[in-house]
Amino acid sequence: MVEPPRGSAEVAEQADASVSKTDVRKDVRVRLPLSAPCRYQTVWKSIRLHPFDIARSPAQRILELTGRIGEAETAAWCAGLLDGSISYTDPARPPINWLGGRHAAGLQLRWPRVWAARGLLYVWDPSAEASILAGLHDRAWRTREMCAKVARRRAIGRAEPILARLLDDPTPRVRAAAESALAALLPTAVPTDGPDKLG
Repeated sequence: MVEPPRGSAEVAEQADASVSKTDVRKDVRVRLPLSAPCRYQTVWKSIRLHPFDIARSPAQRILELTGRIGEAETAAWCAGLLDGSISYTDPARPPINWLGGRHAAGLQLRWPRVWAARGLLYVWDPSAEASILAGLHDRAWRTREMCAKVARRRAIGRAEPILARLLDDPTPRVRAAAESALAALLPTAVPTDGPDKLG
């Protein structure tokens, strides 16, 4: 006997019944990333600086950002801006006015690196050390100066030979920052002409 033709609703019901729960879960796993929003972009887009906060000091802005995303993440952002691995126009990162404040509106290309180095005066992660060492060679003297200040603040011993060469830098402020950093990093010399030991 020939079966009567089934309606479309009956066919769809049988097809649904033939799909196992495992298959359904697999189907969801495949399709979800295509329609779900990117978690990181969603987080970063919510990190906006209130107009009132733009006039605050650099330290206050950095600490406010750190309170939102954490010190390690803030330090990594600053380090990436400094060494060029992160662009200050990256929409998946915090707006640059977190670092530059009201000056960020008319920034020049060198300023994000300077501001990023300055940010590392207030937040820190050991992974940022390599960016500071590279920044001591930066073509912009303000970046070299700021990196020397960070090397002093963070006691980066590996910076000593670079700082020694910066004592001959053509910019007086860089030389002064390098000298100050070296004075803080180098151990105090033990006097050799002191009084003889007793006994």
